[in-house]
Amino acid sequence: MNDLNFDVEKAYKLITNKLETWMEQMVEMLPNLALAILVVVLFYLFARVVKRFGLKLFSKFSSNISLNHLVANIFYITVITIGAFVALDILKLEKTVTSLLAGVGVVGLALGFAFQDTAANFVSGIFLAMRAPINTGDIVEIGSVKGVVQKINLRATEIETFQGTLVVIPNKDVFQNPIYNYTHNGRRRVDLECGISYGDDLEKVRKISLSAIEKVEGVSKERPVVFHYSGFGDSSINFTIKAWVIGQQKQGEFLDVQSEMVIALKKAFDENEITIPFPIRTLDFGIKGGEKLNAMLTDTSKGEP
Repeated sequence: MNDLNFDVEKAYKLITNKLETWMEQMVEMLPNLALAILVVVLFYLFARVVKRFGLKLFSKFSSNISLNHLVANIFYITVITIGAFVALDILKLEKTVTSLLAGVGVVGLALGFAFQDTAANFVSGIFLAMRAPINTGDIVEIGSVKGVVQKINLRATEIETFQGTLVVIPNKDVFQNPIYNYTHNGRRRVDLECGISYGDDLEKVRKISLSAIEKVEGVSKERPVVFHYSGFGDSSINFTIKAWVIGQQKQGEFLDVQSEMVIALKKAFDENEITIPFPIRTLDFGIKGGEKLNAMLTDTSKGEP
């Protein structure tokens, strides 16, 4: 029984001594604790000022809202982190600081392996925002997708096709694939292919074609319309007429000009009796063992079977 009382008294003294030690340390640390709290508050307020200033500053150089907020938040988190480490150093918790740094490194390495694709999309989104090869509203072709850019964020790019389908493309794929931007230069060219019969005057066809296309509304007057014969087809002599369309930023407007070019060319050909031939097949009845077509027609006119 005496041994039990001794153990209880010993445990009580140990706990009491420990609590007294902690209380003394707390009292000693109160000035440092107050200073550490003050440092954290000051760094927090400073971080908010840096974030607001950074957002305004980057908005002057970049129109990408997502990128601007990202950079501002990076500055904000960096300042907060520095403040936390300074506060821990004031509290003389150097070992804690070292452990935190080591832990952050290990966690960062693990997350890097676990989210490789996400990180690649994120980094690609930053590069796309900085280089700005595409913007919202641009008509683009990326891989097999062609349409209008609806949204660009730090993970993916959203494109609405001309058929009304929304396609979300990871920024990694956007960054690694060729990007055809039909809006960037502010002009597009229509390459219209056609063919005329072998019996038509080629010089006349070229003159009439150029005159008809140059009168189409929407065709650029600054750049000349170009006409080239491209070769001999099975039923026609083929040509390509090329005209620049200026200021047609929307796909519908571009297609309207292209449609008017087709109408104008067909109307000009009809007015000048220029033939756009159908596919023609030549039948030869004069081969060995057969009979010539003119001989067959003569026999038919005589009433012979």
